[in-house]
Amino acid sequence: MTETFIKNEQFNFIKKQIALIKDSAKKHVPPTVLDATIDLANAKILDLFSYASSEQINILDLSNLKTDEEYEQYIQHISALVLPFPSITEQQLKKMFPKNKKLKLPDLSALTQSPFTYLGWNDLRANKKFIVYELEGKMVGMEGKVTPASKSNFCSICNCFGEVAYFSTITKAKKTKNPDYYKAIGNLICADSSECNQKITSVDYLESFLYDSLGI
Repeated sequence: MTETFIKNEQFNFIKKQIALIKDSAKKHVPPTVLDATIDLANAKILDLFSYASSEQINILDLSNLKTDEEYEQYIQHISALVLPFPSITEQQLKKMFPKNKKLKLPDLSALTQSPFTYLGWNDLRANKKFIVYELEGKMVGMEGKVTPASKSNFCSICNCFGEVAYFSTITKAKKTKNPDYYKAIGNLICADSSECNQKITSVDYLESFLYDSLGI
């Protein structure tokens, strides 16, 4: 059996490309246009897996799929090859946020029920959100204040429209000549991290945000 090798955000990206193909087919575009759409989608998918083996490339190749049923079977097949979120314990989470003596912990059992790119949860009592992600092979955590937005907008992490909140965090950047210096950064992100994980197709912004926050 092929080992898992697809990240959650890559899986979401693949599903998005298939949705574009199926939408083009429903619009009855000329065959040449549909073929070009399929070829472009396939190229974008394979480009995400520059490290893939020949077996994995064959699994990912959707160029020969024609019907909705074949696309659904394809999605079902690769869904079993999505990497699980790295194993993490409540004790590890507490060590990531040592200043929070009454840290509200998330339901870690949810991580085994569906794929996640990052672990995010809210502490409504403290108006805080916590984000945990594997960055450069190491689990890192970021916390910040959350303020509900008055209307829906685009999330900076998944780049999708929906219910968002303003997330603001204090970076670890310091100035030697000014020990009291601090810098806050923030942006609009999904209020519900579970929904965000179902839509995210790239980790570029998330990683950049973490690098800035952690001063790496």
